[in-house]
Amino acid sequence: MIFDDTLCELGEGPFWHPERQQLFWFDILNHRLHTKGRHWQFDECVSAAGWIDRDQLLIASETGLWIFDLEKDEQSLLTVLEADRPETRSNDGRADPWGGFWIGTMGKKAEPGLGAVWRWHEGQLRKLHPGLTIPNAICFHGTRAYFADTARGIVFKQELDAETGWPSAKKEVFLDLKADGLNPDGAVTDAEGRFWNAQWGAGRVACYAPDGTFLLAESFPASQTSCPAFGGEGMDTLFVTSAREGMGAPEAEAGMTFARTVAAKGVPAPRVNPW
Repeated sequence: MIFDDTLCELGEGPFWHPERQQLFWFDILNHRLHTKGRHWQFDECVSAAGWIDRDQLLIASETGLWIFDLEKDEQSLLTVLEADRPETRSNDGRADPWGGFWIGTMGKKAEPGLGAVWRWHEGQLRKLHPGLTIPNAICFHGTRAYFADTARGIVFKQELDAETGWPSAKKEVFLDLKADGLNPDGAVTDAEGRFWNAQWGAGRVACYAPDGTFLLAESFPASQTSCPAFGGEGMDTLFVTSAREGMGAPEAEAGMTFARTVAAKGVPAPRVNPW
């Protein structure tokens, strides 16, 4: 069940690189990118990535989107991202099926309303959803996008243009979890369009049908589960990051990254076209 016992203060952003057959994830607060047996240290918070080719990633940090070469350990700035706002940082993000990249930003102290969801596509960075507090759960299936505001306990869905991937309709509520006391964190969809959501504080990843019906939950030995990703040779391994942040007496396995074979298959992460 434990995939990697590296203790992350705030594990996030796991994704399976389909060409390298390798999982990558972040420790946001310790400014690190991890893979099994190796890590890269950065000068600021880094939180999410997509793959450009075998050796290059697009990485979101608190000040920009960067092209990072895994073998040369070199980074170059693609575009600034709220670089004039030292009170914010990047959070959850994911590549979309059109070669774009969606990224959430938030206040470093989770100040209400400081967060937003942005999209980078064909050289353009556009703010899609301002006024959020903790943007999370960014993922896609077909022409539908999902994202959440963890602080409100709400997951939204939004229809996208089939040609460009830009929003073509207003956001709608997909899941309202606040009555159940659940905190929607990172999410991923599977090949059947089911929505797998890590729920911070509940120690689980819950699976919902495309119509929002609850289907099942996979429990993990760390209450602060933060984000899932599908990977492995058959794309049927569910990887899950977790966090130790804010725990006075952390659970023994809090902050570790977990892996479990599940009765579902993921879809390979799409390639990011940074230009």
